[in-house]
Amino acid sequence: MLHEFVAAVFTPLHDDGSIAPEVVPAQAAFLAANSITTVFITGTTGECHSLTCDERLALYDAWAPAGRTHRVAVIAHTGSNALEDAKTLARRAESLGFSATSALAPSYFKPANVEALVEWCGAIAAAAPSLPFYYYDIPSLTGVSLPIDRFLTLATGRIPNLAGVKFTNPDLVAYRRALTVAGGRYDLPWGIDEALLGGLATGARGAVGSTYNFAPRLYVSLRKAFERGDLEDARRLQSRSIAMVDAIAATGYMGTAKALVSRLGVPVGPARPPLENPSAEDVDRLLVRLKELGFDEWGATSD
Repeated sequence: MLHEFVAAVFTPLHDDGSIAPEVVPAQAAFLAANSITTVFITGTTGECHSLTCDERLALYDAWAPAGRTHRVAVIAHTGSNALEDAKTLARRAESLGFSATSALAPSYFKPANVEALVEWCGAIAAAAPSLPFYYYDIPSLTGVSLPIDRFLTLATGRIPNLAGVKFTNPDLVAYRRALTVAGGRYDLPWGIDEALLGGLATGARGAVGSTYNFAPRLYVSLRKAFERGDLEDARRLQSRSIAMVDAIAATGYMGTAKALVSRLGVPVGPARPPLENPSAEDVDRLLVRLKELGFDEWGATSD
């Protein structure tokens, strides 16, 4: 069960856009030093659909020893528009001893209904039968918006290693429906960092997101405030999270977030086209804004 903050990690790239798997050990060390114990690799934050299958396999091969060395569990996103690629990725994840696999819905030729989605996910999950499998629901990017409560109902018994759903959908009513169906059997980690408080109030136990790469202490404090019933403080911290994300997104979220991590000491490089990258001056201005928001107190540290 992912009842923690899981960092959806960036794919490290060289300045020419080629992958830089040699950076992965530094990523793992940095995250472990900032109390992250589980990572989600080659997902949305990892620019999955901008990577070839071979590049993703190379990143898997880099994360396996880095995860073991730094005691960071690795969840491999294996989703692809090509089912055979997804199965290849799942098999490699299993052979490397990762903790779980996950997959997005295909986003070009889309499943027409929940039954088709269950069949698709079942084929990927079956390629790594010893590993827990999480469906990754993010309709804003895949264009696949199907009811997760219905998915869980139909998948029960048909996907034996189904562990749950990474729920990256702001629809809290749909989330509550899914949590009700899940009961204690399935895990539904929340996937929208800027709305963590809403997710917690609706029933989230853990979360997967990109900003946990560089601001995990902010969210730990937010959850502690929520758990002790201090909603005023929890709302204040959520507002700070939103302001942080807004500041990063002002110059293109992915490229700017990667530039921020690079400034923190882990050279993850630029984002791949068609995503944009900020200028050095943009990043300088961002650091000033983050300092105003208190980043020195709650941001990740390279110390």
